[in-house]
Amino acid sequence: MTGWSRRRILGAALAAAASPLTTAVPPLLSSAQAATGEWPFRHGVNTWPWFALTREYPAPRTDYGWPPFQSQRPVPTPADLARLRASGLDFIRLPVDPGPFLAADAGQRAELMAMLGAAVEAALAADLAVIVNVQANGATHYWNPDRMYSSTAAPEFARYQVLVGEVAGMLEDMAPGRIALEPVNEPPQDCSSEAWPKVQAALLSVARGAARKLPLLATGGCGSMVRGLAALDPAPLADYEPILFTFHFYEPYLFSHQGAPWMREPVYRALNNVPWPASAGTLERTLASVRAGMAQDSERSDEAKKAAYAETEKVLKVYFDAQPDRRFIDGYLKQVSDWADRNGIARGRIIMGEFGALRTDARYTAAPNPDRARYIADVRQSAEASGFPWAFWDLFDGMGMMDDTTRALDPAMVEALGLRMPRA
Repeated sequence: MTGWSRRRILGAALAAAASPLTTAVPPLLSSAQAATGEWPFRHGVNTWPWFALTREYPAPRTDYGWPPFQSQRPVPTPADLARLRASGLDFIRLPVDPGPFLAADAGQRAELMAMLGAAVEAALAADLAVIVNVQANGATHYWNPDRMYSSTAAPEFARYQVLVGEVAGMLEDMAPGRIALEPVNEPPQDCSSEAWPKVQAALLSVARGAARKLPLLATGGCGSMVRGLAALDPAPLADYEPILFTFHFYEPYLFSHQGAPWMREPVYRALNNVPWPASAGTLERTLASVRAGMAQDSERSDEAKKAAYAETEKVLKVYFDAQPDRRFIDGYLKQVSDWADRNGIARGRIIMGEFGALRTDARYTAAPNPDRARYIADVRQSAEASGFPWAFWDLFDGMGMMDDTTRALDPAMVEALGLRMPRA
């Protein structure tokens, strides 16, 4: 969805294996446990940008500075990871940008793999299970999803496939039953695309060839949205067991992504003060906030802002007419429950791998904190009522639960996620 010191993080991660956080690793789950969905992934958080926010060179170069990750990005320390575990979380989802790995020479690649292994060990030492997610950056000019896995004929698909196999092989024996691999994040193909099932099968095949028992995560197209999973035929994936499934949930985007600068649609940039549930505010108040936000936008022309406002007014009328609330979320997630029931898949095998909402923007009210907390609580409770494990997006950044600098946990997010504030 979204400053760490890379070198300090590495050192902390490498030291974690010897830290007092180390705990006994549970044995590998039995096949019977796996079938019923008893996995060590129940309540988690994404740890972007631990292996993201890169120092990519501009085109025509396709490589990165070294080290390839921005030094100021926030990275969890062993103490941070221990507090996450103490709060009640039991796993992290670790997004990893494949670009630096694929662009590196052999020596650098080995160093990056060691860094990744150390990060996984640091989480395990804090008694947190780990889902490693290979997460390509769509904003990267070369090592992006289109070039790597738009189809099995994509220019860099073969190299991406090799990397997935390497990561699977490294993870296989680290902590059996405590680690899983998710080969792709939010595939861009349409729900009905014939390309995505072939890409996914090829990636799962190479991962399974390298790691016989490592749990693998499968997903649907459409950016891993609910409708993508609902369109997925899981039958062909039986060859790659043990398999878990995942989807992401940010509906309605008008609330969760209000003010998001990366959204393509022009309505999101100045969208703010959208309430949750809709009954907590009014169309008139939200439109007034949108106008105030646009007045501060000096980058767009008056004509562009006028067009964006007209579109924003239109979609907000739909939002307030629909009056979305917890029932809206329940209805959406029922599509996943119905898919699970049709295919005989235990709910515990289906992980809501991302959900969240932008926090209040310093310039103007984006998602008011009480509304954001209510939304996150509603999504979390709906997922739990359906039996789905979850991973909150994110630990840091504008959708995070921990301050980048002070490392203080947001009490409102802790409460909304049903967790407890760890002792200082």
